[in-house]
Amino acid sequence: MTGEDFERARLRHHGDAEAAPGLADFAVNVRLPRPPDWLRARLAEALDGLGRYPGAEDELAARVAAADRHGRSPEQVLILNGAAEGFALLPRLAPGLAAVVHPSFTEPDVALLDAGVPLTRVRLRPEDGYALRPELVPEDADLVVVGNPTNPTSVLHPAETLRALARPGRVLVVDEAFADAVPGEPESVAGADIPGLLVLRSLTKTWGLAGLRAGYALGAPELLARLAAHRPQWPVGSLVLTAVEACCAPEAVREADLAAREGVAHRSAMAAALAELPGVEVCGGAAGPFLLLRVADGERVRLELREQGVAVRRADTFPGLDATHLRVAVRPPEQAAVLLKALQTVLREEGEQG
Repeated sequence: MTGEDFERARLRHHGDAEAAPGLADFAVNVRLPRPPDWLRARLAEALDGLGRYPGAEDELAARVAAADRHGRSPEQVLILNGAAEGFALLPRLAPGLAAVVHPSFTEPDVALLDAGVPLTRVRLRPEDGYALRPELVPEDADLVVVGNPTNPTSVLHPAETLRALARPGRVLVVDEAFADAVPGEPESVAGADIPGLLVLRSLTKTWGLAGLRAGYALGAPELLARLAAHRPQWPVGSLVLTAVEACCAPEAVREADLAAREGVAHRSAMAAALAELPGVEVCGGAAGPFLLLRVADGERVRLELREQGVAVRRADTFPGLDATHLRVAVRPPEQAAVLLKALQTVLREEGEQG
């Protein structure tokens, strides 16, 4: 394996690679193990239509629902096979220089590097709390990618700071895969009128749809047309269209917001308990459904947690982080107790050996 192949492999490592049957899963940031009953019923009902190709009316219904949810027009919505497809399509915008703000989700890097797009990484600093600093982004970058809240730091950047990244002739891509896990979505730019803005949204995390791959992009019609150029006929299936329509309905948005508010309490309790463990640093300012930790000898701790039956996400595959970093999904107290007990055991054994 060449150095370039090794780098690609690291960038393509995600939390699902850590999870395994029989392990308590703190590696994957999906809230539910399965979709809620009402969504399962909607998807089951749609099964009877799988004998026909998805029609224009099906796609329009999904686009209308997403547009209404964000105060957009249907022409400003592109339905995707998960937000990850949006990253895979970015090279079609033919950027001259792409800037990806890190630490963050690495699929944009993979897509852009594979396409031979010149890429610079803008590394945010832990001493700044991984706060976004627009002045670090090269002025000549005509494609900028940033997450909000950012995976894995869980930092939520102010919408005004994101606006400061916009430039004439620049496409600003904001990954809002976890935005609906923030109560009220106060810093979302999904409905903002910002020239060159492209927002990617995911249904995977909140609604337990990782296996379905459902998401959408929001942006100006001409920008979406460039993004979608040369997609195959019937690019998304009927179940994806059903999921987008259902999960963008007002009652679903209200349910997601209630879950987000509950998640805040869970995150606060979990962060406080983790911070009490000797040798564990919880990176502050978390706003997403996950926490970034620093633990000495993190690789050994991660492997020993697996022996204790707990999966956590290694974070050294994110540019700007190292093997002392681990990411853990926020879970309700009764589930979080499993992680806390296992981590306490591993750290205690480490202390006894030392």
